[in-house]
Amino acid sequence: MISVTDTAAVKVKQLIESEASEAPLFLRVAVRPGGCSGMSYEMFFDSERADDDMVQQYGEVSVVVDAQSAQHLAGATLDFKDGLQGAGFTINNPNAQRTCGCGQSFS
Repeated sequence: MISVTDTAAVKVKQLIESEASEAPLFLRVAVRPGGCSGMSYEMFFDSERADDDMVQQYGEVSVVVDAQSAQHLAGATLDFKDGLQGAGFTINNPNAQRTCGCGQSFS
């Protein structure tokens, strides 16, 4: 299961609160085939869970990972950076043997 820094959890909470949704939302993190290195990360807000989804609570934020993605995300950390060079979420994944220049795909 992926871990989430406090900074990232606060930002996710802010983004969820800005959504106009009647259903409770959580952050889904997944790994999908694609990208220039073979696998790519996918993050989006979701309101539906499958029976085999893994759920972890970080403050008021629920993070959900499907069982297949969990094996690629074990030990990974989701962080949020906000600096002069730009802002955004980053995933530090010790399972990645190589990553592409954009940081969005790995193998």
